[in-house]
Amino acid sequence: MAEKRDYYEVLGVSKTATKEEIKKAYRRLAKIYHPDNKETGDEAKFREIQEAYDVLYDDQKRQAYDQFGHAAFEQGSGGGPGGNPFGGGNPFGGGFGEDIVNDIFSSFFGGGRRRSSASTGPQRGQDILMRINISFMDAINGRKVDINVNYDDVCPDCKGTGAKSPSSIKTCDTCRGRGRVTAQRRTLFGVMESEEACPACGGYGKIITERCPTCGGKGNVRQKKTITLNIPAGINNGQQIRQQGMGEIGANNGPHGDLYIEVNVNRHSSFERDGNDIHIKVPLDFVDAILGTTVDIPTVYGDVQLNIPAGTQPGQILRMRGHGVKDMRSGKPGDQYVHLDVKMPTSLSKEQRKLLEDYRAVSKNNESLFQKFKRAFKL
Repeated sequence: MAEKRDYYEVLGVSKTATKEEIKKAYRRLAKIYHPDNKETGDEAKFREIQEAYDVLYDDQKRQAYDQFGHAAFEQGSGGGPGGNPFGGGNPFGGGFGEDIVNDIFSSFFGGGRRRSSASTGPQRGQDILMRINISFMDAINGRKVDINVNYDDVCPDCKGTGAKSPSSIKTCDTCRGRGRVTAQRRTLFGVMESEEACPACGGYGKIITERCPTCGGKGNVRQKKTITLNIPAGINNGQQIRQQGMGEIGANNGPHGDLYIEVNVNRHSSFERDGNDIHIKVPLDFVDAILGTTVDIPTVYGDVQLNIPAGTQPGQILRMRGHGVKDMRSGKPGDQYVHLDVKMPTSLSKEQRKLLEDYRAVSKNNESLFQKFKRAFKL
């Protein structure tokens, strides 16, 4: 699947663009790429433009996009919140805004174009993104945590209708239940006829005469819920856990969206993770580096013996196969890399100094490293 382009790039506007600039850019591009334009119409490009506009023109969606990018809307269908079967969060109230695309084409691409009726079918609710912090070792071993979620659910009293009782829902007299009315406008191209949302019922075909006292006519109520989140062993920083059906409530009795929990993993004082590999810096006495030794090295699953070969150099890296993080899906472990930090003493006892002087005296029969350097330098 092709990676989505940046929404600002799609509309050709800057990230500081005003709503008026976004609207102007959208109108210009929609005029060019709308499928009804027989010369330059492109359905795929038009859908891309429409999606970008829907996000950037909505202040709340734009804020989420600026913060999280496309991840804020992944797997969402764009359905808005609201549980009323005849509409979203504003049941039976107010009118719909202008349908910009139809407005463009009623003005530019032929008279008599009729707008399609507004969909009153179920719409899936939007997804929600939240973040939690966990410790480094909890990410390695996994754990269960309780988190509090604000959750919109269908009103238990009105069952999502927003009305006090079934008798409080009446068929709109203006549109006779259609939700649409025919309107005529005079333009430079003549009289244009189009269908618009009914101004009396807002396009729902129904009017509430008495609203539900529990939800105030919204059709849904806000609840706080504690859920137990199972964090799988091996999860990495920035990965998400999906909780199905815990997102925003859908419109027209549509299903809820999903809740995505992004996991932020705190840093460890010694371990550093790279994918499923672990890196650790270990101090080593210079004598052990010279003579070699066996040491117990900490890993994310406990101490493991590691053989340090004689003649180990400062900064040398030893690989411990299979001692990294177990993959969250396959269970296959990564490796651990031990970065050896050879330490030189800053003070010596008389006995230590005597031993090192004896070593230097014995070594005088051989050319020193510095002497080899000077000899090569003079060539």
